[in-house]
Amino acid sequence: MTTILLTGATDGLGRALAERLAAAGATLLLHGRDPARLAAVAAELPGRPVPLRADLSSLAAVRALAAEVRSTTDRLDVLVNNAGLGGGPDDARREVSADGYELRFAVNHLAHFLLTQELLPLLRAAAPARVVHVASLGQTPLDFADLMLERGYTGRRAYNQSKLAQIIAGFELAGRLPAAEVTVNSLHPATLMPTKLVAEGYGRTEDELGTGVAATARLVLDPALAGVTGRFFDRQREARANAQAYDPAARAELWRRSLELTGAPDRP
Repeated sequence: MTTILLTGATDGLGRALAERLAAAGATLLLHGRDPARLAAVAAELPGRPVPLRADLSSLAAVRALAAEVRSTTDRLDVLVNNAGLGGGPDDARREVSADGYELRFAVNHLAHFLLTQELLPLLRAAAPARVVHVASLGQTPLDFADLMLERGYTGRRAYNQSKLAQIIAGFELAGRLPAAEVTVNSLHPATLMPTKLVAEGYGRTEDELGTGVAATARLVLDPALAGVTGRFFDRQREARANAQAYDPAARAELWRRSLELTGAPDRP
């Protein structure tokens, strides 16, 4: 039976994806920040999912989450890095995480970078395993001289930078791992789905939630994607990410900086 850890499982895409994966018979480890909502989701789904609470704006909490996963299961077939903060066009207030990092970069990229590195031994032990980054078509090149956006901050820029960072780190990790052991792919699940994040940031929708669920579930479960790694998908179609994601120097620099900022183990 496939064991899957899904971050951000209590709302929007994550909540709907949890339903799809539970219906497929997966053993689910569900992450959320709000204990009541997390417990409610776990109680509603078949298969007795395991609820795991953590605030991803704290790297200490991410480490504790990884430790709880390791104590809960001895195998992890899929890690879906879905939790995140949006950044609508009118969101101009810069915030920082518990560790003093720009909040969107911290939650959307650094937390998942650390979580992935911490759980790689479990994933490799379950080979063939998968890592899926829920990213976005919204991508802004990283300014390595100002990763925390202390100059020229906007919520949209912060969000776009964090999502490109996810993709870049995913490409770099894919290049470090044998595809027969762990594949690493990223996707834009859909555009402006009817979720709380979209409603607060944009006030309008385009794609149906089911579009994003189907695209993400495909990367998690589809046997046809066995061995496919280091790719970016727009919904269910392979696409090109921002050019910076294909720059070996940028990939190496983000990897180095992410290790430095998180204290993550340099695996593999």
